[in-house]
Amino acid sequence: MIVKVRVIPNCEDNEVVSRIGSVLRVKICAPAADLKINMLLRDYLSEFFEVPCKMVNIIRGAKGREKTVEITGKTEEQLKNLLDSIP
Repeated sequence: MIVKVRVIPNCEDNEVVSRIGSVLRVKICAPAADLKINMLLRDYLSEFFEVPCKMVNIIRGAKGREKTVEITGKTEEQLKNLLDSIP
């Protein structure tokens, strides 16, 4: 499943804030200029979607706040149900 993510850096906790249409808004506790933010985002999304970290790939936007992420390891329906549970 392909998911668009808007990263909000410099936050206290890693969390999914909301979903606007098909875009997830995710808070990550790392500075925006730090490339470690991508590793933290992958780790957090793998935990959130309950898949191994290697199943989360950033395919576009590695240097920006708007990212396109591919998540595999679960069926499309299971991932869609998780997305639908986000307010």
